[in-house]
Amino acid sequence: MVTLDVGPRLIDALSVLRDRVDAARFPLPLRGAARARRNRAELLAQLDDYVLPRLRAPRAPLLAVVGGSTGAGKSTLVNSLVGRRVSEAGVLRPTTRTPVLVCHPDDHRWFAGRRVLPGLTRVWVPEQDGGEGDERGGDGAGGPGEGRGPVAGEPGLPTVRIETDTALPSGLALLDAPDIDSLVAGNRELAAELICAADVWVLVTTAARYADAVPWHLLRTAKEYDVTLVTVLDRVPHQIAGEISARYAELLHRAGLGHVPRFTIPELPESAGGGRGLLPATAVAGLREWLERHAEDPAARAAAADRTASGALASLRSRLPALAGAAAAQHAAALRLAGRVEEAYEAAAERVRREVAAGEVLSGDARAHWYAQALGGRAGDLLDALTQGLTALLVCAVEEADERAANAWRRDAAAAEVALTAAAGAAGAADRIGMLVRRWRRCLEELAEEEAREARGGQAGERAEPADAEEPAALLAASLLGGRRARTAGENLADLLGAQSALRLGDQGARLLARYLADVLDGERERRLAPLDRLTVPPEQQAALIAALSVVQREQRRKRPPDERQPERRTGREPDREPDRGETGRETALETESGRRAADRCEREEAVTG
Repeated sequence: MVTLDVGPRLIDALSVLRDRVDAARFPLPLRGAARARRNRAELLAQLDDYVLPRLRAPRAPLLAVVGGSTGAGKSTLVNSLVGRRVSEAGVLRPTTRTPVLVCHPDDHRWFAGRRVLPGLTRVWVPEQDGGEGDERGGDGAGGPGEGRGPVAGEPGLPTVRIETDTALPSGLALLDAPDIDSLVAGNRELAAELICAADVWVLVTTAARYADAVPWHLLRTAKEYDVTLVTVLDRVPHQIAGEISARYAELLHRAGLGHVPRFTIPELPESAGGGRGLLPATAVAGLREWLERHAEDPAARAAAADRTASGALASLRSRLPALAGAAAAQHAAALRLAGRVEEAYEAAAERVRREVAAGEVLSGDARAHWYAQALGGRAGDLLDALTQGLTALLVCAVEEADERAANAWRRDAAAAEVALTAAAGAAGAADRIGMLVRRWRRCLEELAEEEAREARGGQAGERAEPADAEEPAALLAASLLGGRRARTAGENLADLLGAQSALRLGDQGARLLARYLADVLDGERERRLAPLDRLTVPPEQQAALIAALSVVQREQRRKRPPDERQPERRTGREPDREPDRGETGRETALETESGRRAADRCEREEAVTG
């Protein structure tokens, strides 16, 4: 078999692809995001539960998952195939809450660990040998235990119950899955995960529900992935068995599934077989013979597993580019939302620069204190008024930026999940801004004090008196924030400290003011962007998916026979080198239309970000 005869390089490439899929996130509520999240979950489940375990252990037993709609008779069918009651069956729905896996005792080791279904805790029961059976418990180590009865799994975690029985042939395991249309969401999700772990899907439906949408969705999925599939039409009344069977066969043929093995089970009392809730052996003989043949014949078993694995790998060609496209849409939406915030805060920064240069801070109380300063008023009062005016200007600019960004986000459906979080992050902006402006004032006073001390001669141990430092600080603040309204502030500062000291202090104060203004606006902007950053939509997500798919496809081509790889066969051993783009470009995902777009966008983004 070509697919199962793989080397470690392909398995490593698939492991990398699995990690890239696991890292992909689709948090923004875009069109198609919900489908992308479902596809990601399905792909992860299939890679973890089936593809990688099967390729690593091609000789493992076939796992036949019995799935279907509520009340289709799955548990009764499994019980009847085994010959005893291993799975609960009854009229209460949903009946199957914990999936049950039954295998031959010789195959126990294949399911004792986390080779398949690694996310499920194992629950062991005694071997059914009629004696004092031993238990196998714990986390999959499979060691012997003491006593009788099942071993409980970890509370709150999904479990799978393992039973062994010699009635099943070695090389075959049956898994009774929950209902695919269960009213319990967790059961539906678990059923989908279990189906992804199957070598063979055994789809069970009934004469009353064979045309329902749910089983046909499962059948179409099986066809898309080219899964080894068997269908069972259960509970068919004797009087119309031929008619119902023919209609079902016609529907399968129309769907392109006419080749699928199909078995019909007549409507019989479930109490048949000595009151054990089993169907007569003759009712399930055809299905049992088909399963046993595929389990006991190495070629048939390999063919069934190979077909399912090949279909899963082939489906990557369409599923990964679709996932990468959804990732690109997520990143583009995140950039778009972030751009709205960036634009709003750039406008706020421009407003602050413009109004500071125009001297808008020196108005109202600040202007009155400025005039009083010239008449001998307190410098501290002027500093207080300028601090309050600068705080008010920054608070107004930030509120305007928030409102502008919020309006833009309200028109964008992608912002629905982050708008409330961003609004919560905006709370308390006035307090934060006031604290930073007060810190700026203290730094300004320290600069003025230092410059005044140097202007006085800087004697060792001598400190400028508070009045001497407060006045130059007030004059410096007025010259920085008053614009033309305070044009005499610089002259007064030069008279107080000297021209050279005043120029030096003015340069230092201007840099300090610019830094604090930037800190205020940048800090508030980052708070609004924090919800987007926490969504983890990395720019390389799309390219990583496409690149991982390309490596997997390249390794698959390495394993193909030469006549399948190239039209003209070459003699001798081909050199162990990576094929160049010209040889294999038509077959890589990067050469698909979506792949080309993904690569081009990635290259443009890398060129921009440098």
